[in-house]
Amino acid sequence: MIQRPDRLTAADAETLATEALAYLAQDPEHLGRFLALSGIGPSEIRTAAAEPGFLTGVLEFYLDHEPLLVAFCANRGMRPTLFAAARYALAGGDGADG
Repeated sequence: MIQRPDRLTAADAETLATEALAYLAQDPEHLGRFLALSGIGPSEIRTAAAEPGFLTGVLEFYLDHEPLLVAFCANRGMRPTLFAAARYALAGGDGADG
């Protein structure tokens, strides 16, 4: 998935956030909490995912919920710190797009 873990591109960050959203969708309890906090309904999630900032919100949700973050990362064999790097990249911190 991520080729250079020392520097994530915005595309890498989007991929990670999309995978995290798919993982979240498999857990009704966490998904319900995410939807409640984001203020969107289940039928609106696809539309919302295309909105600017939505994927950043997914990453922030994980960063605010350590057990979920650790479980996802253990499942994927990655470091939890990649979420912070991805959050930074989506915010335009790396200045790269690919």
